[in-house]
Amino acid sequence: MEQPARQYDSGAPAPSAMASAPTLVVDLEGALLRSELLMEALFSAPGRMLARFGAGGRPGMAALTEILARAKLDYAHLPYDSDVLNQALAARARGARIYLVAGRFADHAAAIAAHLGFDGVVTPADLAAGTTLPFDRGAIDRIDGRSTSRVSWKTWAKTWAKALRVYQYAKNTLVFVPVITAHQLNLPTLFYALLAFMAFSACASGAYLMNDLLDLSADRQHPTKRHRALAAGDLPISSALLAIPALWLFALVASLCISPLFLGVLGAYLVTTIAYSLALKRKMLVDVVTLAGLYSLRIIAGAVGVGVVLSEWLLIFSLFVFTSLALIKRFSELSMRESAGLADPSNRDYRITDLQIIAAMAAASAMNAVTVFSLYVSSTAVMPLYSRPWMLWLLTPLLLYWFGRALMMAHRREMPDDPIIYAFRDGPSRIAVAAMICIMLAAI
Repeated sequence: MEQPARQYDSGAPAPSAMASAPTLVVDLEGALLRSELLMEALFSAPGRMLARFGAGGRPGMAALTEILARAKLDYAHLPYDSDVLNQALAARARGARIYLVAGRFADHAAAIAAHLGFDGVVTPADLAAGTTLPFDRGAIDRIDGRSTSRVSWKTWAKTWAKALRVYQYAKNTLVFVPVITAHQLNLPTLFYALLAFMAFSACASGAYLMNDLLDLSADRQHPTKRHRALAAGDLPISSALLAIPALWLFALVASLCISPLFLGVLGAYLVTTIAYSLALKRKMLVDVVTLAGLYSLRIIAGAVGVGVVLSEWLLIFSLFVFTSLALIKRFSELSMRESAGLADPSNRDYRITDLQIIAAMAAASAMNAVTVFSLYVSSTAVMPLYSRPWMLWLLTPLLLYWFGRALMMAHRREMPDDPIIYAFRDGPSRIAVAAMICIMLAAI
């Protein structure tokens, strides 16, 4: 919640009266704040900021800066450096006066100082001149960017891996499904499937960064999402803005190496993902259908990338599977909010009271997927592909077990991850998936 700027000049003690008081000055940007104030103002409400800029009639950086200076920031949830803040609070406990050093956005800096209980704000020019300071220049300590710790290469790599959500690349293995189900396991098809996997991964990482930028405020108030790299200030917003086009350019080049049709599918995925980040994820059930479609698009892209005919049975089965998983994901998010005593999510059109109906829909979609699979095994479509199609019936109880387990784990609040990611991390789920693969190989 934005707090009004405090006027520190009026009523401030004269410098002579404060000569003996210890003073600590802290650089706002580069030390206390693990982010850039300009970027924070821009992404506090990017749509509204750009609309004001367009309607202002005075294009230019000066006009944009003036608009951003009036942005509403949530000062309570900004990514402050805990070490620097603790040093400042320890100095305050020893009787020191605390001042922020800020060269721009004076109102935001003053509001941050007021929120943290600091004594005021000075500019770098004030420190350089030393004539208008409200404290004795000779009795100050300073915390700036040079005095804060530098991150190691290993930490930097982990930060980027977290920001790009490398662990989510498990979802992109879906591009290999058409190759496996069509029994086209050879070097050329595997190469193009791998290239498709890399293109989807780069495209998805760019979309994740964009989504995190648009959701900064909401993520910082979420019990787990506040630890994301951008929300926590581990990754500068400006770095993310540079990485997004670079990732999408790599995806474009990789797609052109496969085929123009694959590029079209990947483009449809990206457009849908952007629409999801901007609007669709805030629409009840529209977000679930969109997520299921995005998962299915990976399978379609895999078929297009390696040039195999996509089975309509596989497409229908995948739609029901991914609809169920998307509903389980929503159930997990809402149930964790309920357990933490949090209110309904502000950026989703769901209420905690919707938990029962979401669980019922997830179970129904899962059972429909099992039904579609059973109908497929009973059809003549399996005859050309499998010499022992009767063995595929053994997959039915394994599917029932895995869906039932996923629903139970979500109900017990023991599924903190996306259901597909959870399947890769959960021991019983890995055993079930391995058994399914062995049965399919034995049935060929």
